[in-house]
Amino acid sequence: MKARVTVMLKTGVLDPQGEAIRHALGSLGFQGVNGVRQGKVIELDLAATDAAAAEAEVRAMCEKLLANTVIESYRVEIG
Repeated sequence: MKARVTVMLKTGVLDPQGEAIRHALGSLGFQGVNGVRQGKVIELDLAATDAAAAEAEVRAMCEKLLANTVIESYRVEIG
């Protein structure tokens, strides 16, 4: 079973990488980009066969390692 975790900085947390991307896009002539938030995607290949159990396990992984829940939020997709 596949799982995809998307991790993003929470709203209100400074995103220097996103700001650097926004600035670089403007320098390349892409106008009208008012904000950029940069994150990460983690894809997992799981042995689990039960979707609910797999999601619970991946959420536990996020809470313990994959996301810094103080400053980051995450979304889990099981498929």
